[in-house]
Amino acid sequence: MIETSFTALVGCTAPIQLAGMPRTATPELATAVCRAGALGMIGGARYSPASLAIALDELAARTEGRPFGVNFLMPFLDRDAVQTAAARARVIELFWGDPDGGIVAEIHAAGALCSWQVGSVAEAEMAAAAGCDFIVAQGVEAGGHVRGSSALSHLLPAVVRRVRVPVVAAGGIATGQAMAVAIAAGAAAVRIGTLFVAATESGAHPDYQAALVAARAGDTVLTTTFSHAWPDAPHRVLRSSVAAALASDAEVVAEIHDGSSVVPIARFATPNPTRETVGNIAAMPHYAGTSVDAVTAVRPAAKIVGDLVAGAEAHLGTFDDFVSPN
Repeated sequence: MIETSFTALVGCTAPIQLAGMPRTATPELATAVCRAGALGMIGGARYSPASLAIALDELAARTEGRPFGVNFLMPFLDRDAVQTAAARARVIELFWGDPDGGIVAEIHAAGALCSWQVGSVAEAEMAAAAGCDFIVAQGVEAGGHVRGSSALSHLLPAVVRRVRVPVVAAGGIATGQAMAVAIAAGAAAVRIGTLFVAATESGAHPDYQAALVAARAGDTVLTTTFSHAWPDAPHRVLRSSVAAALASDAEVVAEIHDGSSVVPIARFATPNPTRETVGNIAAMPHYAGTSVDAVTAVRPAAKIVGDLVAGAEAHLGTFDDFVSPN
């Protein structure tokens, strides 16, 4: 076990947070991560308040009292959904917008902790001033939508120095060694996305998972290609998905079959391919961080968590000056 201020605050046993990736961080994946001792998350953007209540009640039953969280994107925020989630989840995470003390206070009043994912020191200071319980510092190495422009190795120690709440490191972390380096640099936990996209319980399409397994760090690119409905939002994806989208001349490249409904996916749209997607999977965004080198197979989430913790413990033992963070 690696005990930190994050594990003490949140109530989990492993200082690892699953990135709340919409449609990919499914309740099944979040459950597996929680049962392995880490903080499972789901993305709240796809849910109505009513459907979110059902999903979270089911997740609470599956996790048997273990903490879990919900991620919301500020450009698509539904305040009623936030209230629904805050009454049921341990953590509400917000991203892509200036930290708002009013929203933080509403989340606290409903009984949840509030975190904010940031891309700069200034934004981290705003989040702390807004009353956030912990802050996620996202380096430019991260897969998916990227808030800032600094490497994690520069951003993390700067944020740790400037705020007095636990800091979670995000971006380019997918090994026990990288996790240990982040903790030794002051992180209270690490936030993992790319590695869990390739988890057995992930909602990602098998072709997307196979592309991650075959890719290397140099195969990712930071771009604004997939900005339909979210203009000028930089994101890191596999370069191959950009090439496939540019090569297509179709207005609609795929469809997501969600129960009785069929959702068309426009070329350059933001949704990544899920198991319910049919069509030109290659032309949809394959979000991936520079840590994709470490994705060598599709594995159960519990195995991923266990290997990260074991690897981090082994490497932390070699840091003579290691001090428990925050």
